[in-house]
Amino acid sequence: MAKPKAGAALEKLRPEEAAAVLSQLLGKHPELELEAGELATRMMSGPSIEDVAEDVFLEITGVDLAALNGRAGSHTWGYVEPSEAANELLTEAVEDRVAEMKRTLELGLLAPAEIICAGIVQGLYQARNIKSDGALGWAVDFPAEEAGFLVGEFLKGCHYSSRKAARASLMQVLAERAPEWVEGLQRATE
Repeated sequence: MAKPKAGAALEKLRPEEAAAVLSQLLGKHPELELEAGELATRMMSGPSIEDVAEDVFLEITGVDLAALNGRAGSHTWGYVEPSEAANELLTEAVEDRVAEMKRTLELGLLAPAEIICAGIVQGLYQARNIKSDGALGWAVDFPAEEAGFLVGEFLKGCHYSSRKAARASLMQVLAERAPEWVEGLQRATE
C-alpha cells in the first residue's frame, strides 16, 4: 500500500488539528513565528467591505420559509413564535461574521475589524426593504436592530483609548454605506 503524500494529509486536517500542527511546527522552528504571524495578519485583514456585505446580504435573505417552518411552531418543549424563530435564524446567519469581527478586535487589528463591521452593517442595510416570505419577512426590524447591536459590540471591543476615534471613523464609513441609519447608530453609541 502506497503512503499518502504529506500535502494531502494537510488538506484533510480539521481546524483544531491544523492549529496543533502549526503550534508544533512553530515550537520546533521558532524562527518562523514572525512570518507565521504576518501571514495570519494578512489573512485576517483580507475581506473588503463589499465582500462582507454581499455575504451577509445573501445569508440573511437566504433564510427561507422551510427553515422558518422547521424552527417555529409547536415542539415537544413548547411553542416558538414565528418572529422569535426568524430572529434566531437571522442572528445565526450572521454570527460567524460577528465572531470574526470580535476575534479581529481581540488581536488589536482595528482597521480590519472596522471593515468587517461596516460590511455587516452594509449587508443588513441592503436587506432592510427586501420583501420576503422567509425569516426576513417575519423579522422586518432585524436588520436595523442587529446593526445597532453590532456597532455597540464593535465599540465595546475597542480599547478605551481608541474608542472615540474608532466610533468617528466607523460612522464616517457608515454615512456612505447606510445613510438612513447613521443618525440612529450615532445616538445608540453615545
